[in-house]
Amino acid sequence: MSDADDAGHRRAGRPLETVLTRPRITAAALRLIGATGYESFTMSGLARSLGVAPSALYNHAASKQVVLQWLQDHVMTMVDVAGFGAEPWDTALRRWAWSYRDIFATHVPLISIMAVLPVTGAPQTLRMYETVAAGLASARVPTAQIVPSIVALESFIFGSAFDVAAPADIFETGALAESSPIFSAAVRQGEQIQGKARADVAFEFGLEALVDRIGRLRRP
Repeated sequence: MSDADDAGHRRAGRPLETVLTRPRITAAALRLIGATGYESFTMSGLARSLGVAPSALYNHAASKQVVLQWLQDHVMTMVDVAGFGAEPWDTALRRWAWSYRDIFATHVPLISIMAVLPVTGAPQTLRMYETVAAGLASARVPTAQIVPSIVALESFIFGSAFDVAAPADIFETGALAESSPIFSAAVRQGEQIQGKARADVAFEFGLEALVDRIGRLRRP
């Protein structure tokens, strides 16, 4: 076979390598975490799933923290913001908040990253914030109150995501029930509210209080 023919079958120089990009690395990380969980997630495992050497992966993502930041930004695209501009502002806000909580209840380890991640490095997160801010602005929430409203909602949402993942018996007082009779009785009765999960009852209660407070901020 001539050199010209051989060139048609393979690239001259180094052998073909897997092309690594941020979206490809992020998608692989999401699949891997879905299969093995965050506790087992490592850069070496991610490199194996991509079919590359760890050194090649580190050339694109300097650390596991960087990959998790990319993953957090990608997960934000799953949060439902479709109601803003299409539904009443409070309906859209509830839809967004429930979706946000449910998504992060399955990605709790990303919450600590989200809390300190600058939006300049997270374009999808910034896009979400812009959509929510535009929805609040169109509802006549004063501009100076938009970010405090989002931060209050987000703080509540993150705490509620942890609550979803908490053990079902987290408030069971057991042998100490006699020393906390009122609280113990409240726990028992709270478990029976409309057959709903305890975390959902608490989330609905807090969310409605926040939506009501934001509603009272609206300009005439």
